[in-house]
Amino acid sequence: MFFTKRRARAALFAGAASAALLLTSCAGGGGGTEEGGDEGPGFIYITSDPIGQNEFLKSGKVGIENVAEEFEGTSDTFESKDEATRRSNLEAAIAEAPEVIVMLGFQFADVAKELAEQNPQQKFLLIDTFVEGAPENLYQATFREQEPSYLLGVEAGMLTQSGKVGSVVSLDIPLLKKYSDGFAEGAKSVKPDVETVAPQVIGGDNPFADPARGKEQALAFAATGVDQVFAVGAASNGGIIEAATERGFSAYGVDANQCPMAPGSVVDGTVKSVDRVIETVVGEIMDGTSAADATTSFGLAEEGMTIVSLTEDAAESQCTVMENPEVLEKVEQVRDDIVSGEITVTDPTA
Repeated sequence: MFFTKRRARAALFAGAASAALLLTSCAGGGGGTEEGGDEGPGFIYITSDPIGQNEFLKSGKVGIENVAEEFEGTSDTFESKDEATRRSNLEAAIAEAPEVIVMLGFQFADVAKELAEQNPQQKFLLIDTFVEGAPENLYQATFREQEPSYLLGVEAGMLTQSGKVGSVVSLDIPLLKKYSDGFAEGAKSVKPDVETVAPQVIGGDNPFADPARGKEQALAFAATGVDQVFAVGAASNGGIIEAATERGFSAYGVDANQCPMAPGSVVDGTVKSVDRVIETVVGEIMDGTSAADATTSFGLAEEGMTIVSLTEDAAESQCTVMENPEVLEKVEQVRDDIVSGEITVTDPTA
């Protein structure tokens, strides 16, 4: 967590707000408004899609609530469902004038830049994508998804029996290539002759939350002989993992521990700590750090991403990799080499 000397700033903010309220009362100005008063600073979190079972979006809600608690303020979450509601939610958030507005998802890229330019007094944080030429009030943070994906690939390369590994992804976009390419690179690092099959794309009208279509595509993928499948489908992963139990292939989850969804069928998974990113960067904003100097990239070193088998609760994770100590030993070694810089995982978006 980022909670260190910032308690002092939060106390100063609360004291200033209380003083302002007292002055207003003495001046006969009537009751206070929601934007100040004794509620402290406000923080608003806007999702790209409905939260539902999307662990990625859930983590953001945890982060904004933690920030509000740390700074003795308030938080609110606006859930979007399409391009129109993303814009309307962002406009509504701006109207409330919170301390920081956090947007999660690459879908916000264009509208974030547009409205940040139009509202230079408002601080914004855009997570999971990068916008060229962003104004100074638009902070940005991205993940190095290729790093934990590489670790999962190491596991897949060591565990494959068929010699074929691959990924099922929601969309064929650069962001998700960081997962599938990292997975393939990791597998080849320990088994150079492994066949890394081109990713299977879920697609459709709701690629990030369509378990039925995810299952259909995973079954088709398994028919090619792939026995280690990285499921990069967000809320569609339930269908992919269900296919793993039916067809007997091994799956790897994404964003959170998905091993309990199908004990015995899920090897491991990435963990994307959106909460840590929000806590870190919003904390820097509250400390007066500029967008140019704030943390912008989160990977293994920053603990913005990891894999389930490397977390404190790994022993209770129900991930099958825990039954393979030689694989875990290798993964820990590779993790340390990535953090130290001895291994650099290719970023396909660079």
